This record gives sequence, C-alpha cells and structure tokens, in this order.
Amino acid sequence: MLTLTAIVPFYNEENCLKESIERLTVENIFNKILLVDNNSTDNSLIIAKELEKKYSIVQVEQTSKAKGKGVAIQYSKDFIDTSHVVIHDADLEYFPKDIVEMYDLAKNNPSSFILGSRLIGNKIRKNIYPRARWANQFLSFLFSLVFNIKVSDIASCYKLIPSDFIKNTKLKENGFTIDLELLTQFIKTGNKILEVPIMYEGRSYEEGKKIKTIDFFRYIYNIIRYRFVN
Repeated sequence: MLTLTAIVPFYNEENCLKESIERLTVENIFNKILLVDNNSTDNSLIIAKELEKKYSIVQVEQTSKAKGKGVAIQYSKDFIDTSHVVIHDADLEYFPKDIVEMYDLAKNNPSSFILGSRLIGNKIRKNIYPRARWANQFLSFLFSLVFNIKVSDIASCYKLIPSDFIKNTKLKENGFTIDLELLTQFIKTGNKILEVPIMYEGRSYEEGKKIKTIDFFRYIYNIIRYRFVN
C-alpha cells in the first residue's frame, strides 16, 4: 500500500503558509504533512505550530541553521515513515490537486520518480516572468541532452519519490539545486522518471519569490558536474 508524506520546506512564508497547508489538507491522500522551518525570522513558525495543533497529520520540525531548501529536505529524512514522499513548496505557486494525479500514477509505478511538469499538457499556468520559463526550458533541454533522457521541467517543485531513495541517498545541495540533484541521483537507480502535467501560478519577487538569476548558472554548473564529475 502506498503511503505518503508531504515535505514542506519554508522560510519566511507568513503570508502564504496557512493557505498553502490548508490546500494540502483538503486532499485526502496524505498520512503526514511535515513542515520544516529553515529558521524563519517572521511569524511562519508560529503559524506552523498553530497548524500542527489544528491538524493531526501536521508535524513541525526546525533545522539548526537556515541554509536553504536542500538542507530542509535532507533534515526531513529522520521523520519520514511512509512509503513515498512528495515535495510541496510553502508558497502558493502549486496546487495539491495535481499531487492526487501523481499519487494515482505512483500506485501502478511505485519505484518511479513522478515529476510534476509545468511545460507539458494544457493545464492553466500563469507565468509572471517569461524569462524564468525560457530559462527553465533551456535548462531542461540541456539536462536532457547531457543525460540522454527526456525531462521537460527539471526545476519543478513537485516530485513524488519512493522514501527509500530519499533516506538512502547522500544529498549535498543546500539550495534550489537540490531539485536537480534528486533527479541526477535517481537516474543512477535505473528506475523510470514519469511526468504529469501540473498547474502553476508564479508569484512576484515582491510577493516573496526567492529563486534568483544566480541559480540559473548554478543549475548549468551542476548539470555538468553531476554528469561528468560526481
């Protein structure tokens, strides 16, 4: 039987966290919703603890240092007790209804990496910054070329993965490039990567978007590094 933990890393998301988690709780597929605070300096942790009191499946943990999304995902390993995990950012750019489709696909493909793609299918998407979409298309093309495998959206947050893979893989990336590292390490297992179209509503930097131009170059560097060095 497939059981599922949603890992939700967050840092200073007081304006989004409550609605983001309540979107998750509406979908009756989660055994646990694990909120991992990267040492927020606003009221995010207070909001998270209120959600923990309200919902029995919500568990709040806090990393020792604020070092990024990758740290939060690595820190979550000790608190996973389900067969699979899915990563859900604490902002409001993604929609948990799409996780249900990924979950259904994983039932028949329990060893696969199920990736939510914002670049295939015809679901509703709102991209505030066209350059971000173009950058992701380029990075996904480069990744597919270098690794000789077709992946349309390497920077997508939504990934539904067997828990054993997360627990047994030594991850190094601290920031957003953890998304890339998870893909490159999973390729080594020889199991399939399957993609599901998902919705997307990008937020502005004024609203709290955190990924920056420098991350584009980090992705390029790490695509090459993980293919030819690591």
